[in-house]
Amino acid sequence: MKRGRIAEMLGIEYPIFQGGMAWIADADLAAAVSNAGGLGIIAAGNADADYVRGQIRKAKELTNKPFGLNIMLLSPFADEIAQIVVDEGVQVVTTGAGNAGKYMSLWNEAGVKVIPVVPSVTFAKMAARTGAFAVIAEGGESGGHIGELATMTLVPQVCDAIDLPVIAAGGIADGRGIAAALALGAEAVQLGTRFLSATECNIHENYRNKVFKAGDTATVVTGRRLGHPVRSIKNQFAREYGKIEYTDISDEELDQFAAGRLRMAVVEGDEKNGCFLAGQSAGMVTKEQTCAEIIADLMQDADRVIGDLKKWEK
Repeated sequence: MKRGRIAEMLGIEYPIFQGGMAWIADADLAAAVSNAGGLGIIAAGNADADYVRGQIRKAKELTNKPFGLNIMLLSPFADEIAQIVVDEGVQVVTTGAGNAGKYMSLWNEAGVKVIPVVPSVTFAKMAARTGAFAVIAEGGESGGHIGELATMTLVPQVCDAIDLPVIAAGGIADGRGIAAALALGAEAVQLGTRFLSATECNIHENYRNKVFKAGDTATVVTGRRLGHPVRSIKNQFAREYGKIEYTDISDEELDQFAAGRLRMAVVEGDEKNGCFLAGQSAGMVTKEQTCAEIIADLMQDADRVIGDLKKWEK
């Protein structure tokens, strides 16, 4: 499999991004992915500026390879973190949960490669108009905040609609998924759930085990009422949220009910009350590996699949 344009432009060995998972994608994970030849991405989430700055500086100590920062634009600290990107010389920024337009001039002038996560053609076109370097077309199979379109239908439509490089995300966990993404027109892939199994991923062991035990129907989507649907592994919290979401509970009460649940999962390993974000590919993740082993397996598997497909031409 060829390295591809996007990998060459970013200075990475393989066209594999690690998803920016809040409370999960820290400097340790990002640096390990980058050292293994992919693009590691630190997640800012709702963290404050000091935390994000510290994670960026730690990643610089752990790797001399390119890495990125994911900014959730709904964060109350988004303005400060946008400036930190420039001050700390971050080379790549991925964005989600909002429109990055207000920061594009700042970042483009600093030479930052901005790659928004988009759930639709409309958002992809908006990103192209405002000066994005590329887009991540993320289907609803992914974990965490999701859109409505599936990866299989979203990626080719985005590829047809804009001239920018497209990274496919959502439901990709092995070489077959990578080969499929390339066939749909993408130039790279982003994986989140697969990296939950990484040795360098600092999640609670209960979280990792939940992923290993997950089957194909292990996840559920909640939060559509508030306009920010989230995919997570089914548990007591997810069931309780589903029961009250469309009752007469106020939006504020519903939002408060979910507050802090991801931390309960990632840090505390609370199997009943935590929110265990994971995509539909969780059922394909079965063992713990280092980031280097994960990426090596992905690339070898993709090469095998692509080689098998070429036999059809004969």
